[in-house]
Amino acid sequence: MSSTLSPSVSTERPADPAEHIDALRAEIDACDAQIIELVQRRLAVSQEIGALRTASGGMRLSLSREQRVLARFRTALGPDGAALGMMLLRQGRGRL
Repeated sequence: MSSTLSPSVSTERPADPAEHIDALRAEIDACDAQIIELVQRRLAVSQEIGALRTASGGMRLSLSREQRVLARFRTALGPDGAALGMMLLRQGRGRL
């Protein structure tokens, strides 16, 4: 995944800055919708993994796996990324 962030809105900017802002905000709204959908999917998969681990006699979660997830988020997004990763983990498994 590229770390370069750039809007994918058409490079032709409307003459009115307010229209350009509206177009960019619409793109953010579309991104937010995708993020919400992905978080919901991640939550469902995480809960299924927890149920399978518990049903097979294992622990509900794997701390080493969580550390790898947090490291991946921290590497990609910095300290705030690690916080985001922790929020996602917490949502999938609940607070410890």
